[in-house]
Amino acid sequence: MALSSAVPHADAAPNVRFGVDMFSLRSQGWTPIAMLDWCAQRHVKVVHFSEIRFIGGLDPDNLKRVRAHADELGIDLEIGMRSICPTSTMFDKTQGTAEEQLAKMVDAARIVRSPIVRCVLGSVADRQGPGGIETHIQDVIKVLHNSRSRIVDAGIKIAIENHAGDMQARELKSLIEGAGPDFVGVCLDSGNPVWTIENPHLTLETLSPYVLTSHMRDSAVWRSEQGAAVSWTRMGEGNMGIEDYIRTYIQKCPGRAVSLEVIVTRPRMFNYFEPSFWAPYRQTPAWEFAQFVSLVDKGVPRATPPPIPKDEVAAREVQDVEASIRWTQGFLATLQA
Repeated sequence: MALSSAVPHADAAPNVRFGVDMFSLRSQGWTPIAMLDWCAQRHVKVVHFSEIRFIGGLDPDNLKRVRAHADELGIDLEIGMRSICPTSTMFDKTQGTAEEQLAKMVDAARIVRSPIVRCVLGSVADRQGPGGIETHIQDVIKVLHNSRSRIVDAGIKIAIENHAGDMQARELKSLIEGAGPDFVGVCLDSGNPVWTIENPHLTLETLSPYVLTSHMRDSAVWRSEQGAAVSWTRMGEGNMGIEDYIRTYIQKCPGRAVSLEVIVTRPRMFNYFEPSFWAPYRQTPAWEFAQFVSLVDKGVPRATPPPIPKDEVAAREVQDVEASIRWTQGFLATLQA
């Protein structure tokens, strides 16, 4: 893989651990070694392999090679997996039980010296059906209780992401408290709250005591005819107040990585003026939803861009990540000015 030259940057604030989640570069087909080299060129200090595929598998020899190369580059590692909820539509039962999959990841985390294993419950699809998201939350709590001794003995913590519209902050908080905040915390995603009709600043306020790491992403929201439109954007190009979000995150979650997960999307519609929309959100308090509406009402409608041609997706992805790295490093530098 040919690596492009390093992105011009302003050094990040010295007390902030700046990182990138490799899902940001999901279309590149790079090896984990190439990913580390690319990140090192851009002064990234934390590389977050949020899924097994990005680190190249869980073979111990592979993990040791990745760890050794990261050491040469002065990079911290975090690793992760997908769903640990056996009843989620995202759960891959072909890989074993949730407990078995977690055990493998805990062993891998020890090899690469990742302090956490990032994982998810599922997606917005899990809000549907009898019992709603609450049923799945209880299933995850059971898995974590069954796995507690192994995780604690390994000195690892589980970082559950608010993911793809699955849980609102209040719901994820209940999962953490039910499982045990001594060994379970949060991978806080700044973009996913708008997929749960939640203001990201409320999400941060609710979950900050439990944060172990982050996925930083900017969002644009505005009013549509049926409710709201939401787009994920490059850093600095949204209207969710990402500057204030990062300032608050650094203050309330000291020492935790500021790691970008760059995903740029076309608008997604949330038609909450339609009564049927509310079936998965019956438990959402009006005061919480009002904070989301306040954010929506501040937005200005944006044109829907044309789809990116398939042969341009990989190149555009790199451009989006590089632009977001430049903006974030520059912003973090201003915090120390």
